[in-house]
Amino acid sequence: MVLMVNNCGHALCESCVDLLFVKGSALCPEPECKTTLRKNNFRAQLFEDPLVDKEVYIRKKILKEYNKRAEDFSTLREYNDYLEEIEHIVFNLVQGRDTIATNKQIDVYKRDNKDITLKNRSRQSQEEIEIEELIEIEKAKTKEKNSFHINADLEEKKQKHKAREKLIDELMFSDADASSIVASHAQSVAAAVKELPKVSAPAKANYTQFSSGIQIGNRGAQKYLPIPKQEDLPLYHYVPWVYDYNGPAPPAIENLAKSNYFVNIRSATGVERAGGYTEALACCRTLQEAMAGLFYNPQWKSLATKAAEDMDVA
Repeated sequence: MVLMVNNCGHALCESCVDLLFVKGSALCPEPECKTTLRKNNFRAQLFEDPLVDKEVYIRKKILKEYNKRAEDFSTLREYNDYLEEIEHIVFNLVQGRDTIATNKQIDVYKRDNKDITLKNRSRQSQEEIEIEELIEIEKAKTKEKNSFHINADLEEKKQKHKAREKLIDELMFSDADASSIVASHAQSVAAAVKELPKVSAPAKANYTQFSSGIQIGNRGAQKYLPIPKQEDLPLYHYVPWVYDYNGPAPPAIENLAKSNYFVNIRSATGVERAGGYTEALACCRTLQEAMAGLFYNPQWKSLATKAAEDMDVA
């Protein structure tokens, strides 16, 4: 079953779309929606959550028109305001708020920025060009490496085939003992392996920079501060944190199981453990909250406040 969605975001199976929208357009079958939909606007649902699928579709559609870049603005503030405007438009269309006014805003933008939109569509960003070049470099390195291993394997197989044919000929036509022939063959094979010509490894391609002139591995030519020497730095000394619970100290988390605190606690499932949760965490947190503040005396607060006021007066 292939689920299809339209602008309203409600999912329908492909057969239902063909049946209900046989005339090309009809109302959404959802009782609370009743939006007029067209058959040619239905698309396959990519995400399980229809709202997520709707947002992804709308965002792609909006970014085709709102495709300005940072270099198209005079200041960073203008570019950030432009990005915020895009998010505001996407939010309104996804949530169905002020759709008429938002669509009018999009139409005005299309009309006023038609030339720059077409220009940005036809050109690739510098980052995309660099990524494509890196991919081509990796492909070339992989091809050279594979060719090196293939040539080495072919040479080794060729030498083994020659040695096997020589052994067969000696066993068939020689009058010597078979065991001595085999022993002599083993020695000659070992010597041949040592004398086997080494297949030279492919030379490293001299890829030092992109076509734009930017050095590979040094994008932006960052300059970092020198790493200080270890002897110039004081060694870190860990001091455990002391918690003041204003009550009895709860047992340590590693001692909870030994003290049978888990008897009446549900064990964590496999999914929960995969996320880092254990029953010991919940039990320890509950004990901390239960014991915190048992020794608290409101009079202490008033005394501390009075002492602070006396210090301010002094």
